[in-house]
Amino acid sequence: MMDCVPSCGKPESADSGGRETTCDTLFGGRLVLRQDKTGYRFSIDSVLLAGLTRVKPADRVVDLGTGCGVVPLILAFRGRGREWIGVEIQRELAELARENVRRNGFGGRVAVVEADMRCLGDLVIPGSVDLVVSNPPYRRRGSGRVNSDRQRALARHEFAGSAADVFESASGLLREGGRLALIYPASRLEELMGLGDRWGFRAKRLTMIHSDPGSPGCLVHLEYRKGGGPDLSVEPPFFIHDGRGGYSEAAKCLYEVP
Repeated sequence: MMDCVPSCGKPESADSGGRETTCDTLFGGRLVLRQDKTGYRFSIDSVLLAGLTRVKPADRVVDLGTGCGVVPLILAFRGRGREWIGVEIQRELAELARENVRRNGFGGRVAVVEADMRCLGDLVIPGSVDLVVSNPPYRRRGSGRVNSDRQRALARHEFAGSAADVFESASGLLREGGRLALIYPASRLEELMGLGDRWGFRAKRLTMIHSDPGSPGCLVHLEYRKGGGPDLSVEPPFFIHDGRGGYSEAAKCLYEVP
């Protein structure tokens, strides 16, 4: 994942687990997010997921693996959707997400559920959701170095959830015709297509994400429809940087105040 959101430089008091946190902001300071200083921290991947996914005004949205709640909070801040639910398995992150919801005044519209997405049961009513979004762990079990920090390890490796688990969970949560949106490594695109077929999803919209115009695709944003037809729209490539050391105009738009 690509880190891109700097701390505002204000350390906060330690949370209930004794971990130090920082206060970070988006949209010119209008969205304030408390997150762990040394554990899992959101990156541009979350901003891309919130910015590239099409959300309808009446959508009920569930974010699987919400972390500190950044994706639902961006969507709520921008007024995209009508109800947002973040699902997070790690207690300390779920607590931070709830605090961020309260801090930003979205307590009546954004809910945080501390649960394993693989066994939600009736915590979110099956078939009641219009859109599921997720930025699942990118690294397979047994691949690469496992981070010594538990938060980061669970966020990066498939120890507590994988893309396959996201598809399975989404298939139960979504109504017929509901949508699933993911950010995932471009190198695992074929795997995503196979998972969609397995769980009854059709890929409807694909955006390849590049670091800059001279780089190969590094990430892919995919939108699926549950029970949809076979037509796939391939969008123009999305460049994060402009090749001259700065962010592209498209990337800057994702951080603009609505």
